[in-house]
Amino acid sequence: MTAIASTDLIAELDHVLKAGPSDRRVRMLRQVVGLFLEDAHRLNEHHIGVFDDVLVRLMEGVELRTLTTLSRAFADSRLVPSELARRLANHDDADVAAPILRNCDCIPDADLIDIAWLRAEEHLCAIAARKNVTDELTDVLLMRGDSSVLRKLASNPGTKFTSAGFAMLIDTAERDEDIACSLVARNDLPPGALGDLVARCATRLQAKLLKTAPPSSQAAIRTAIDASAAARARAKPPVAIDYTEAKAAVMALNNSGQLNDSSVNRFAVRGEHHNVVAALAQLAAVPTETIEPLMESAEIHGLVVACRASRLNWNTTAAIINSRTAAPRISQQELELARERFEAMPLSNAQRAVRFGSFSDLTAAPSAAPRRP
Repeated sequence: MTAIASTDLIAELDHVLKAGPSDRRVRMLRQVVGLFLEDAHRLNEHHIGVFDDVLVRLMEGVELRTLTTLSRAFADSRLVPSELARRLANHDDADVAAPILRNCDCIPDADLIDIAWLRAEEHLCAIAARKNVTDELTDVLLMRGDSSVLRKLASNPGTKFTSAGFAMLIDTAERDEDIACSLVARNDLPPGALGDLVARCATRLQAKLLKTAPPSSQAAIRTAIDASAAARARAKPPVAIDYTEAKAAVMALNNSGQLNDSSVNRFAVRGEHHNVVAALAQLAAVPTETIEPLMESAEIHGLVVACRASRLNWNTTAAIINSRTAAPRISQQELELARERFEAMPLSNAQRAVRFGSFSDLTAAPSAAPRRP
């Protein structure tokens, strides 16, 4: 290999890999990295493949600090050997993986999606900060990420969203000011989404959005604020159901380890509506206000999602569906289709949907069973 690497360095490689001390391996790794980065613009495909093999072999067994330095060295390079990039991006330690995940353009989108499904929040945050994030990748990050991931996606101008992704983020923005402020600054919100977002926010947050939004959005925000204020003035406060007793009974069962399929099924069979709502809210970690409209909706998909998020089995779910008195009875065919969707639905998807999805999102049944990741 001409100027690409010295003859002595290559001759030394096999010996170092077989019996050389760790400090010698690290020193050689640094030399090879330096040679590659210096001559990267002149390398052909064969030479890159040789470097890739050498670097991957040298990085095995070295300490995390060295791997982190290696990842940072290649993160901003326009040319990174493919296997080296893949191994660094998939590394268990986020300090090693993050620089490559955040900056390297050569990682295929399919690999990023796999990493987003499998890794933890720090890996997901790094992916969410990339210059370009496709809408398919964004959907996975929205499904699996915590609030810090969602904030990065909202504030990243290179993020592409599906309409469902925007809807999920807008629902989250009601409870997260940072996400709300980032969304009003975007120029790719779907028609009507800005007004929907502003209308959902509390009065104090609406004022903040108006202050921080770009001039091009301020007129639309003022219109949405005026409309939501008028709607609040016209609205009659609903009669709230008192779930105090039901919550206390459910909490007692939960504390004694008896809040399970058996007890919830019994609530449903007995027609104890308040107890069913309180039990689902406790098991799915959502307010009773989230569950109550799902119990009354003619569309059962949202209730199926809530039952799946509560880790209940299908028999209990069917009993809950059939116990409803404020909604029409459903056919056996509809019930069987709901069972298929229930059994195909990943738990994490159901929990994300019931915690962050709007009522309209939850009750909109998909045309086919959910795809497993």
